[in-house]
Amino acid sequence: MKATAIANANIALIKYWGKRDENLFLPQNSNISLTTDCLSVKTTVEFSSRNKKDILILNNRNYPPSSKEYKRYLKPFLDKIRKLAGTKRKIKIVSQSNFPKGAGLASSAAGFAALTAAINEALGLGLNEREMSILARQGSGSACRSIYGGFVEWRRGKKDDGSDSFALQIAPADYWPDIRMVICLTSRKEKKVSSREGMAQTVKTCPFYPCWLKTIDKDIKIAKRAIKNRDISLLGKISEENCLKMHALMITTKPPIIYWNEKTIAFIHKIRELRERGLKCYFTIDAGPQVKILCEKKDLKELIKEIKRMSGIKNVIITRPGPGVEISKSHLF
Repeated sequence: MKATAIANANIALIKYWGKRDENLFLPQNSNISLTTDCLSVKTTVEFSSRNKKDILILNNRNYPPSSKEYKRYLKPFLDKIRKLAGTKRKIKIVSQSNFPKGAGLASSAAGFAALTAAINEALGLGLNEREMSILARQGSGSACRSIYGGFVEWRRGKKDDGSDSFALQIAPADYWPDIRMVICLTSRKEKKVSSREGMAQTVKTCPFYPCWLKTIDKDIKIAKRAIKNRDISLLGKISEENCLKMHALMITTKPPIIYWNEKTIAFIHKIRELRERGLKCYFTIDAGPQVKILCEKKDLKELIKEIKRMSGIKNVIITRPGPGVEISKSHLF
């Protein structure tokens, strides 16, 4: 009853912001993402009668059952797992990530995707990818997308029980080999307002939220067409527009939620300036200060050269479309 899985973070191109059901993690709108190839979480789980309580160790830090992180994020998920599997056994979870958590880099998406796949393997649940997607969604909404590689759509669904809200692959990781996403870390700090809290706040108080929902279907169609045609300009433009609309919602939430820092804004201006000079590059920003830049391989060298001229950047990570969740025979304990 022990297994290990590895999942990669996914970066939303058409964003999801707001839930229609907080308990089942059902989104207000469908969305599209790109699974990366190098922002990964590795998780080993073991269900054993030797465990007297659940054990959670993330990046060498222990989170006991009395901790906020365990009670708020993990316990509800494990309760669903135990009910599904018909077991009362306690679990030991050891997880390692190679990128900062809680900083706008989708660490929870990769984390819950890896956890779901490892549990599925350890308990022999026999869930297929769609079923794992539905289960992972109930730990962290965007985790349903990290079950798959490449370009992925998370469908909103209409049913109250969430059975039709899951992710599907639009195109595999090798469909568009020349596309790149450059991730620029402007801060390593955890954000003060979590995505979960921020979404609830926006849905409740933002006067422009209904306008956001009316534009999403069009954005989805444009993004799908761009992916199908491998059109970096079209995908980049719609990703930027959608990103700015989402942050406009946050800024007009009460009280305002502002994830950007001065470097985030400097990047926005820099990327627009580079485009005016003929470089095809486009930004997207999730619920955090980190900037992700879409481009193609032929423009990567020039883009990196320009980025390195900017001061205050903590790290630059070059990614390409990556695989979905995978089982590993190498355990963490």
